[in-house]
Amino acid sequence: MDGSERKLRDVGELRALAHPVRMRLCQALYERGTATATELAEMLGESPANCSWHLRQLAKYGFVEEAGGGKGRNRPWRPVARPLSWGDGDESGEVAAASDALSGQYVEQEFAGLRDWLAWRRTDPPEWQDAANWVQNLDWLTSEELKELNEALTAIVDRHRERRDPAQRPPGARRVRIFAWAVPAEPYAED
Repeated sequence: MDGSERKLRDVGELRALAHPVRMRLCQALYERGTATATELAEMLGESPANCSWHLRQLAKYGFVEEAGGGKGRNRPWRPVARPLSWGDGDESGEVAAASDALSGQYVEQEFAGLRDWLAWRRTDPPEWQDAANWVQNLDWLTSEELKELNEALTAIVDRHRERRDPAQRPPGARRVRIFAWAVPAEPYAED
């Protein structure tokens, strides 16, 4: 796994990743490590042909790669695990639009996951219900403090990054959604 950050600045790669099926494919590969299009189709409720096509699109932009062995829909794929970033303030035009579309897709995916958890959380054992939480706050920060806060949140979220490798997961570990944001509460206005 290459730990260096990959900045997404190309419209094609931003659009490729913003597709809901492709996002789910990447997530499933991070969870499993490797999988075939047929296995992924069963996990996602999609057809093997559709998963195979989307995997090839993801591979075209370097988000997944063949893991070796197998043929056709029975060849295994793996994620190209690198931290991704996009949405810099200097983006404009099509890059900014594609970047915003990708961000919007991620937010929708995470809100859907939170809504799903709220619907079934009471079926979990009490220790898992008590371990789960969310935090909400409204503060007054400078841009430097906001940047520092977001860097700290990223460091916390990245604390267990090596566990993307299934062999690194301890017994009893479950997939846990971690999604945090610290953004201005209203548009910028001169004082």
